[in-house]
Amino acid sequence: MAARAEGQVRFLSFLYSNCLDNRVFSWYDLNHTMSVQCTHKIRLQPNNQQANHLRQACGVARFAYNWGLGEWQRQYEAGEKPSPYALKKQFNSIKREQFDFVTKCAAEQAFTDLGKAFGNFFRNVKAGRPPGYPRFKRRGIRDSFYVDNIQLKLKNKRVRIPKLGWVKMAEPLRLQGKITSAVISCTAGRWFCSIQVEIDIPDVKAVGPTVGVDVGIKRLAVTSDGRVFQNPRALRTAEKRTRLLQKAVSRKPKGSRNRAKAIQRLQRHHYHIACIRADAIHKATTAITKGVGRIVLEDLNIAGMMRNRRLAKALQDASLSELHRQITYKAEQLGIEIIWADRFYPSSKTCSGCGSVKAVLTLGERQYRCEACGLKIDRDLNAALNLKQLAAGSAVTACCLGSSGVSMVRHETTDWAGISHEKISVRRKEQGTIVWVAMGT
Repeated sequence: MAARAEGQVRFLSFLYSNCLDNRVFSWYDLNHTMSVQCTHKIRLQPNNQQANHLRQACGVARFAYNWGLGEWQRQYEAGEKPSPYALKKQFNSIKREQFDFVTKCAAEQAFTDLGKAFGNFFRNVKAGRPPGYPRFKRRGIRDSFYVDNIQLKLKNKRVRIPKLGWVKMAEPLRLQGKITSAVISCTAGRWFCSIQVEIDIPDVKAVGPTVGVDVGIKRLAVTSDGRVFQNPRALRTAEKRTRLLQKAVSRKPKGSRNRAKAIQRLQRHHYHIACIRADAIHKATTAITKGVGRIVLEDLNIAGMMRNRRLAKALQDASLSELHRQITYKAEQLGIEIIWADRFYPSSKTCSGCGSVKAVLTLGERQYRCEACGLKIDRDLNAALNLKQLAAGSAVTACCLGSSGVSMVRHETTDWAGISHEKISVRRKEQGTIVWVAMGT
């Protein structure tokens, strides 16, 4: 119990110093906690011999998955009922003879992943969605293997991998809690260790203002208090270099070492693009969840929007689904209530001043002009204000409510997480005069 309480106090101090700046806890009770799974992905720094062992472990995991998938198909065609546990038992006899030099978890977890893949396949078939039958894995594409908590050991900036030894890490583990598992993966020639930690945090309910958040392509997010988080457009900015690297790959003979080097340069370029996008989304979502009690979001049909061939590339570059996902899980951990507006609610067409709805509003109209009251306001800010006003209505769905009754008093802040943002002003025509109302502080 003492160790558990000490871990909770450590997490509270970490949360206060890194996530809850300028906020005050009224009180908290360690008896009302909830368990969350957090993952810290750390880059590894293996030598050549260690990197070769990691590649062999990924190969064993890939071979076990492909062997299990082929055996599953064979047994199903023969009228049998295959299961991941029976396949794992059948594979163990082969593994002891041929792959004894690699940790057993590398092969065992592959059958668990295969069972999950078929579970998702059958679930989609019953729901009438595109099924997505499991496919065979290829070398060099999402190479990874699993290590359980019993065989994993950490010490400062080192991790001990079974049958390999100690491997250097770029930084120590920042999370304090029970280590449940780890996944070793390779991305663009770089090795990473994703360590999953189970942490008990206070089940609190946030107290603060309501903020509406409008997400989009031109701007990543606009809040009702006037903050704007710009879209880095990482893919579009790097298109020229991407084209050159892709041409370099196509000009190299297949199977040559020069082609392999060109592919790795292209992979690192795409990894750099992904890091820029993830960095902007993390900073934006952290700033959005600061100092609020409720957040109102739109339930967007991203899959349907992707069918528009003119917007699909820009939508993928903005990664709006990931933005919503991060806001949701960060709000849940901080006890913030999430309210989802109806998918067909006309937040952009509705005037935030008088409530009148426009019949037509094209994507090119970035300034909303109300013909009824004369309000002139930024289009995205108008949508965010409408979402905030909708919080008191009935056409919303609430989630992420605190259940323990533990309250947290927060001071509203306009601090942001280090990315460029700006204030938006509203121009309203009242009694023949122009009045500027600054949004935000």
